[in-house]
Amino acid sequence: MPSLMVFNSISLDGYFTGANGDLSWAHAADPNDQEWNDFVAGNAQGGGALVFGRLTYEMMVAYWPTPEAAKAMPKVAEGMNKAQKIVFSRTLNATPWQNTKIEKGDPVAEIRRLKAGSGPNMVILGSGSIVSQLTQARLIDAYQCVVVPVVLGQGRTMFDGVRDRLRLKRTSERAFKNGNVLVAYESPRLSTSEPSGGSA
Repeated sequence: MPSLMVFNSISLDGYFTGANGDLSWAHAADPNDQEWNDFVAGNAQGGGALVFGRLTYEMMVAYWPTPEAAKAMPKVAEGMNKAQKIVFSRTLNATPWQNTKIEKGDPVAEIRRLKAGSGPNMVILGSGSIVSQLTQARLIDAYQCVVVPVVLGQGRTMFDGVRDRLRLKRTSERAFKNGNVLVAYESPRLSTSEPSGGSA
């Protein structure tokens, strides 16, 4: 059964995106931290399918298939471009990005169907509305959060709209010289006594 993981950067005050969708703070790490650079490059080569909402997808497709991305971060660009990608959108009808499938239906129903099958593991990048819906539906198995040492003061959390308490188990943490800290959590499996939630 495929697993579903979230990988997102968050600020010290808990936001995954700043005011007006600003994400520049998440990419302002010291470029000379080779350990961090190797981690990012290795993550991009990890395989599996990438899952996006429309807004995150549009940011990704505007950069990763470009010559600028290939020059600046060749290994990351290669991994992003060759990966299987799923984008949830009711408005997109076509995409120029290779290996991308557009899903127009309910994210909860579609992810539940995919997790019951035999396909690849999946990773959600960005896509706060998708994360909150799938968290409420208890369909996310693990969360990897890169805590960036910056306070934004305002923005959006990944969990806006989640109505029910969810207690996670911390599984690992890793600090980098640039100040970022990767913290990983796993989610308990949904029991029959827990609410399923997750309406789109």
